[in-house]
Amino acid sequence: MNIQKLSRLFSVVVVAACFTSWGTAFSQVAPAAHQGELPFAIGAGASNFDVDWGRNRMDGFTVWGQWRPRPDGWLAGLGLDAEVRDIAYGRSDKLPNNFKQTTGAGGPMFTIRALNSIQPYGKFLIGLGSIDFRVPQLPYYTHDTRTVYAPGGGVQFRLHRHVWVRADYEYQFWPQMFQRLQTLDPQAVHARIQLRLQTNLALIRIPNWRSIRGAPGSSPV
Repeated sequence: MNIQKLSRLFSVVVVAACFTSWGTAFSQVAPAAHQGELPFAIGAGASNFDVDWGRNRMDGFTVWGQWRPRPDGWLAGLGLDAEVRDIAYGRSDKLPNNFKQTTGAGGPMFTIRALNSIQPYGKFLIGLGSIDFRVPQLPYYTHDTRTVYAPGGGVQFRLHRHVWVRADYEYQFWPQMFQRLQTLDPQAVHARIQLRLQTNLALIRIPNWRSIRGAPGSSPV
């Protein structure tokens, strides 16, 4: 699966999650008994990467989703994080004119929920990386893909109700690029806006079918 297909799939999942949350909120037939957050969050933001090609940096964007089941006990901060990132802007003259890095990755994320509005976290993602480049000695070798490993962490700050700001650091490992023991190691700081999906959970009251007029066994009016 290439990165474009992965990006489209991620977009479909995000849109489906949004419609699911809205449908749940607007399909109630009784007053809500409890109001709470869905275990999903979506977000987008800007990225500035040291692309590890000389001493050059490039800009890009990231879209991501997070699943936060909130189990009991010491696993209460455990969740899953999925990210799609495209680094293709702000290319300097020292880089090949087609240089670009794109990744799609997911993995576990652990959030410390000691404070309601400030939440540190750590993550470890594994996914697919795609890179475009030019090497003078190999004119027909301009593209490659690798399995990418990306540990990272950061802090989430509540901005307003269900809107959060996320400051994130990530260090990527692209193994065996160009030489057997050589790795490509891009790293970056990201700034993102996060929306935690909200819904109302309703108690649905099911009427007693015997009380319906005309039902077998119902009392005459």
